Amino acid sequence: MHRVFCAQGYRHCRQQAGPPPHGDNKEETPLLRNLRSKIQAVGPITVAEYMKEVLTNPVSGYYMHGNVIGVHGDFITSPEVSQMFGEASILARRCEWQKMGAPRPLQLVELGPGHGSLAEDVLRVFVQLGASKGISLRLVEVSPALSKLQAARLCPGTSKKASTVASHYMAATTPHGTSVRWYRSVQDVPHLFSCFIAHEFFDALPVHKLQKTSAGWREVLIDIDPAGAPGKFRFVLSRAETPACKLFVKSGEQRAQLEVSPESGVVVQHLAKRLYQDGGLALVVDYGHDGTKCDTFRAFRRHQLHDPLEEPGTADLTADVDFSYLRSCAGDSLTLGPVPQASFLQRMGINTRLQVLLGSCLPEQRDRLLSGYHMMVDPDQMGERFQVFAMFPSVLRDHLTRFPVNGFHDP
Repeated sequence: MHRVFCAQGYRHCRQQAGPPPHGDNKEETPLLRNLRSKIQAVGPITVAEYMKEVLTNPVSGYYMHGNVIGVHGDFITSPEVSQMFGEASILARRCEWQKMGAPRPLQLVELGPGHGSLAEDVLRVFVQLGASKGISLRLVEVSPALSKLQAARLCPGTSKKASTVASHYMAATTPHGTSVRWYRSVQDVPHLFSCFIAHEFFDALPVHKLQKTSAGWREVLIDIDPAGAPGKFRFVLSRAETPACKLFVKSGEQRAQLEVSPESGVVVQHLAKRLYQDGGLALVVDYGHDGTKCDTFRAFRRHQLHDPLEEPGTADLTADVDFSYLRSCAGDSLTLGPVPQASFLQRMGINTRLQVLLGSCLPEQRDRLLSGYHMMVDPDQMGERFQVFAMFPSVLRDHLTRFPVNGFHDP
């Protein structure tokens, strides 16, 4: 039974991925050698440990050195598809900010900002509305390569200063005078009234994979495959309950498999604490589910599914976000959603915005606008797959019940 699960998961991934692109050489990566040595020394490792090492190893982690986002990367995000996503998301946050009295100074904090496309759209809207005074931008980014791309996009022609301050590691200013700071952890961001956004951030945080068996819950681990080529990995099950089994499986759990991200829980707990202490709101946009799915760990390479255990460090590893788990970690905070991205964007007026843009765009821009719109809202693309989730301090519960949060309710 245990081996059948592992084999089925592997076959599904390979069938979806198809053969590797012509000319790909399956060379042994530095990460593969490091992981093999580690497993040989300490035994099978958790999926969470494998995922963290593959994505953020300082020397050869997937996110640390390459430009992996966009048409020429391994995946694409909504802000890269169209400016309309950023405009809708900032409209939602600005409306709620105004309901709270528009306090200043205001920190716009983005977790995992990618190329900086969303931050760029957000700042542009604030400037156009004449509301940029007292606004600062704080970016939480662990990748040196991506932080350089963000700085080039957001702060062109201005000096980027490496910082010796313990909290942030780089500082710059946009052409319109907005202060930008880069941080390695959200815990380092200053305590001020803040609007947090995490777009495709939580799906990249490590998950533990757990499976129900006739002997109880066991954890899915990663081991060296003795029957495969040197360095070939395989999934195996722990011989007994692991700490993750004891900590994260709730009594009465009906699913046969679970994916739990403790690191995501820590981030959400911190956001909840910050909202309670300093005020603000948080918006999470990611592909995920509300406690219904169970086996979503996978890899993407060149926009195609890829075997997550093959050539570690050359493909993006990801797992669907369990929003029911995020909600459970939010404590007393007011949480809304998840709601499908299509519903959220349409409630925020994306259809009207599309018509305005189509009426003023050049003919050669029309197809791109329509293509981006459909990619973001069509059910068979991002429209239903991506979900939107919001958090507010509990003190606003009655206020926001009386004045419902835009994007989460029909007008």
